[in-house]
Amino acid sequence: MRPTTRLLKLLCACLVLAVAASVWRQFVILWQGLGGLLLMVMLVDALTLPRRGKITAKRSVPGRFALGVASPVTLTVSHSGRRGLDLEIFDGIPVAAEAEGLPHRVAVPAGEFAAVTYQARFVRRGEHVFTPAHVLAGSWLGLWRRLHRVGGESQVRAYPNYEPVVRFALLAMANRVEQMGIVKRRRMGASLDFHQLRDYQDGDVLSRIDWKATSRRRTLVSRDFEETRNQTILLVPDCGRRMRALDGGLSQFDHCLNAMLLIAFIALRQGDEVGVAGFGGVQRWLPPVKGAHSMPKLLNHLYNYEASGEPSDFIEAAERVMTLQRRRALVILLTNLRSEDGATLASAVGAMQRRHLVLAATLREQELEQAADAPVDNLHDALRFGAMTHYFGERRRLLESLRTQRVLTVDESAQMLPVALANKYLDVKAGGWL
Repeated sequence: MRPTTRLLKLLCACLVLAVAASVWRQFVILWQGLGGLLLMVMLVDALTLPRRGKITAKRSVPGRFALGVASPVTLTVSHSGRRGLDLEIFDGIPVAAEAEGLPHRVAVPAGEFAAVTYQARFVRRGEHVFTPAHVLAGSWLGLWRRLHRVGGESQVRAYPNYEPVVRFALLAMANRVEQMGIVKRRRMGASLDFHQLRDYQDGDVLSRIDWKATSRRRTLVSRDFEETRNQTILLVPDCGRRMRALDGGLSQFDHCLNAMLLIAFIALRQGDEVGVAGFGGVQRWLPPVKGAHSMPKLLNHLYNYEASGEPSDFIEAAERVMTLQRRRALVILLTNLRSEDGATLASAVGAMQRRHLVLAATLREQELEQAADAPVDNLHDALRFGAMTHYFGERRRLLESLRTQRVLTVDESAQMLPVALANKYLDVKAGGWL
């Protein structure tokens, strides 16, 4: 039970009257009378506070949360008292979540309920728990409030941001994947297997129109071909300490996971199988799975991956890949390359290339690029600009050395990595390199 602002103001007024009574004796009777009356009102009003168990709550949460994406949470509060209550509600959100719309004030009529909906956004993946809600209920005259812990716990999971995957799925249904930057390329210099006939869609090549079927149906009909299926895509994310750097509010490791979800969705949809082998302090392994129905399995495997505080060992990653993946695969190494990685990375890539096709996907640090574009006004700015120019030059030479080893590379900012990686995968499929 805690006093309200209204009660504190009344007590302050009573205190002023007490000071006046100590100076002028004629105020003593007035002070004693009003003080006694206030004390009586306080005691009576305290008895009107709702007792424990009179207020209940039920929480409704989404089946899953996406990292960094606000999702609605609804808390339904009811009470069985004989009078209406003015409530101040603050839900027991997890430490890793941010909430918009709390605390929320609401008036609940006698014997009824009120539903409070707010937006919760998680800033860290993994399993989290909503604890019982904090509800402050006021007394009849508004002099007192009592805190009630109502409702149970709700265990939820925060997954990587799969919004690009959902966008791709919706656009693919309407044959509009180009709208998010993913370009479908025709496979050159190789034959495709006939799959089916379908209605002509905008953008179809005229050479794929089946004129016999078109003349029979009197509407344009296109031949649909399918790429080579049953190939393996192995995602190898760097879980070392270098991936903990923040980029746009999320860590670079989280951006890598978002890109992995999109490429996995596209590969599964193409009929390929996808596996995951983390390195850099994380020794987890998901054997390749196949089919669009395997996407939830990938999500449940990746949602609690975390970047560790250990250094990244590319030699160790290559040894794990060669041990775990015997069949030829497209190995996608996701990391943030540094100039000191040259020797070890070349050895690791060379070992994997004996059996696999290797694609090195590295993230550019957007904050450094923005700093490099800043004007140079003094010596400190000039030294910083020179250091960043040297850093970018070493990084560029490292990528060029990988290309000379016939290693596929993707060098993009964190925000553009998912689309760039998807386009490179489609290039591999269209070129028949795997």
